[in-house]
Amino acid sequence: MKRTWLGWKYALLVIGLVVLTLLVMDFNNRMAELRRLSDRRDDVAFEATNLMNTQVFLETQIAYATSEAAVDKWAYEEGHMVREGENLVIPLEYPGFTPEVTVLPTATPEPESNFQIWLSLFLESR
Repeated sequence: MKRTWLGWKYALLVIGLVVLTLLVMDFNNRMAELRRLSDRRDDVAFEATNLMNTQVFLETQIAYATSEAAVDKWAYEEGHMVREGENLVIPLEYPGFTPEVTVLPTATPEPESNFQIWLSLFLESR
């Protein structure tokens, strides 16, 4: 009779350990999922913040582009327009003037020998 009682004890103990192992594995999976979702939430929050900043920047640009100051600036700088009573002056180069040409020297790379190339392949770590 004692033997059957011990058999049931061990069977219940093994079943309990199996259930406990399954619960721990499920908990570990849930924690990994929580970590993944938390990282994703942080990424989305960062992206949303960047998009909000972009929206504010673009709204500011739209407000400036539709203002009188932007129109005046464009008219004077790019449109070559003047107000009433002003005279448009466009500077011209005097005859015979040739602008000085500046030549920038280009660097020519020094070719490496095959031995140096093979040596760099084997000795340099990347």
